[in-house]
Amino acid sequence: MQNEILFAILELISIISSVVMISAHRPIDSALSFIVTLISIAALFALVNATFLFVVQIIIYAGAILSLILFIIMFLNIKDENLPDEKYKNRWLLGTSIIITPFSLILIDLILRSDIAVHALRDEKFGTIKDVGATLFSQWVLPFELVSILLLVALIGAVTLSKKEA
Repeated sequence: MQNEILFAILELISIISSVVMISAHRPIDSALSFIVTLISIAALFALVNATFLFVVQIIIYAGAILSLILFIIMFLNIKDENLPDEKYKNRWLLGTSIIITPFSLILIDLILRSDIAVHALRDEKFGTIKDVGATLFSQWVLPFELVSILLLVALIGAVTLSKKEA
């Protein structure tokens, strides 16, 4: 019962901070709401005993990537007068929310009617470093290596593009 209450609180925090992230006018407000969203998602991982995913979520996403986003926002020094006038932003958000709502209700209904709760995760290996590593390097070796090559090419491209011409 206590886990269900904690889950409901964390999901509510995630949803509210995501809405604030999308609807915020200033980029720094969006980034700070994004941090709250990522931390609440990490707490949800901790709630289902996915310790490795919890640590990765905190260190990589909430730590490294958000630090980079905040650094870029502060480096660009975006002023409120430089931001575009988004007079129809609330209408777009309302319209897309109205369009998405029926699909969300159908998805929620399907999840509630399925046997997910009956076959809930009881596996102690779920989300552990050993389990994730074994899956990553046995079933997903080729995609893992392709992503590493892609990141290497992107790094070389970024260095080449940022190099000053002499």
